[in-house]
Amino acid sequence: MARRRLSDQQRSRITRNQGDREQRLRASAPAQDESPEELGPEQPGLVICHYGQQLEIESLAPEAAGRIFRCYQRTNLPALATGDRVIWQADSETTGVVVALQPRSSLMARPNQQATLRPIAANVTAVAITIAPLPQAFANLIDRYLVMAEHLGLQPVLVLNKTDLLEAQRDADLEAMLANYARIGYPVLRVSTRARQGIAELKAQLCAHTVVFVGQSGVGKSSLVNALRGALAEEGAAVGGMSSGQEKGTHTTTAARLYHLPGSGDLVDSPGIREFGLWSLEPQAIFDGFVEFRPFRGACRFRDCKHRQEPGCALRAAVDAGNISPARLASYFFLLETLKA
Repeated sequence: MARRRLSDQQRSRITRNQGDREQRLRASAPAQDESPEELGPEQPGLVICHYGQQLEIESLAPEAAGRIFRCYQRTNLPALATGDRVIWQADSETTGVVVALQPRSSLMARPNQQATLRPIAANVTAVAITIAPLPQAFANLIDRYLVMAEHLGLQPVLVLNKTDLLEAQRDADLEAMLANYARIGYPVLRVSTRARQGIAELKAQLCAHTVVFVGQSGVGKSSLVNALRGALAEEGAAVGGMSSGQEKGTHTTTAARLYHLPGSGDLVDSPGIREFGLWSLEPQAIFDGFVEFRPFRGACRFRDCKHRQEPGCALRAAVDAGNISPARLASYFFLLETLKA
């Protein structure tokens, strides 16, 4: 059933009511429109996981800090995402109702089958772009993540997992690609959950961040989450293998989930994403998402330069001078074509 379209007056009233709820929460005042016999007092919470119509909410109130409640959300609220900070009310010892969404600092989303953006994770500050020798890593997919991270103001970190599977001849192109990202200035970390190598360095890099792990299925995101949490695979996030004969990963995470990293930041394990659409961005945002392009913005002879065959193109000159990789320029054109599609 299609959602009812709200008028401007209704949207304004909803926004005003959510603001009133936040003010009451800060003042520790009871809600005026809820019966205390039906719902408990309003309290802050954190969305740990989203299951269809239900959410796992971690209470942030001092008297119930850390307890998890299974909650529904009010129908007048926008779609919530893992990592959202909310205001909620308990209606039993284990369940409750989310009544307001607190302001977000960032939101990662991806298109669903209806071509509308579906939230994945909110209030993240870093994105760990995870790749592995197998399944094969593609620069176009990595660049999509990087463009989105730059657009949202997140700290991107490239994580090469399963380094114990590296083969010098087979993975020469992979090594060259990672060297190019390092030259641009992106952190590149090498880890192996099987060999227990690089985990401490990765944890230190992500300290004080709320990080979302993204990448193809089968690159070991859930294994990394388990390793960083110090959890055994059987008690942590589910771990999958490779599809037989296809060298593609199997989906093991079905819903984005937030984990607290002991003594450090938070982790968000997201569903496997084979494609990451950028169609919601403008072409200029794609250009700005390539950090090495920025010094040449507006430096071309023609204001509407497409950076292909136009004379006086500063971007082409930078490629010829070795300041920009031809592969990155090709990837930029490829991502622009995805916007047209």
